[in-house]
Amino acid sequence: MDNATLTDAINAIMPFGKHAGRPLLLLPEPYLVWFKQQGFPDTKLGQQLALIYEVKLNGLEGMLMPLLKQAPRSKNHS
Repeated sequence: MDNATLTDAINAIMPFGKHAGRPLLLLPEPYLVWFKQQGFPDTKLGQQLALIYEVKLNGLEGMLMPLLKQAPRSKNHS
């Protein structure tokens, strides 16, 4: 795995569900555990979710937080 893959996963946005719009690094651990139990999707998003699951499982999210880019502000908020 290279740095770009990790940075992309950290900053990828959850596209659906209860946590839609949230960067993957900020997903709650129980949500990732649920995905692990169900089976991660066989897609790029699934690979990213599996990576973030491993990050959280190993307690590395705090160390990786500086790589999280600021989410763009919603255009609905003036």
